[in-house]
Amino acid sequence: MKQVFQLLVPGILIILLGSCQADKKAIEVIIDGNGQFPERLAGTWKSDNGVWEINLEPDGTISSAVISLGSVRIKPGEITTIPMRLGGQGIFKPGLWTLWYLQRQRELSVEITIDEFRTELGQDVIRGKTRDILTGPVSQDGSIWQAERFSYPEYIVDTKMYKNYNLPVDANDNPKESLLFKKVSE
Repeated sequence: MKQVFQLLVPGILIILLGSCQADKKAIEVIIDGNGQFPERLAGTWKSDNGVWEINLEPDGTISSAVISLGSVRIKPGEITTIPMRLGGQGIFKPGLWTLWYLQRQRELSVEITIDEFRTELGQDVIRGKTRDILTGPVSQDGSIWQAERFSYPEYIVDTKMYKNYNLPVDANDNPKESLLFKKVSE
């Protein structure tokens, strides 16, 4: 019993330390110049199409985002599970999220990666992964962000007619859209 305990404790510690390191890998912030994220950019940014919402913290980390894939609120490093309208559930596992800010150009870029998702729509299933990059200039007063959205989805569907069918994606269909983000009052 003592030998089992001696083997178990280091294993548990490795798992715990590994999970702490995984949290650090959930988001990366890159700021040029003095390395400080401008305080005026912290807050909630909502897109003019009513879909996207990005919450930025004072240090530039992204605390959550509502993404276009189902208008689901996702947090970096956390698996999100939601009920679906036609029954079943949606499961979203985020990958590494990155924020870049170029101070001189006032250029903000955010990359939201979903490493795995699976949504059940009745008997049909859509699964895959996606990566969205939102990039563009921020107004001088820090209240408007004019972003282009580049999207790199990989969708697979399972239906009565199609099994393991890769939905075609036109790589030339980028940027997907221009979005006007406004910083909203808390």
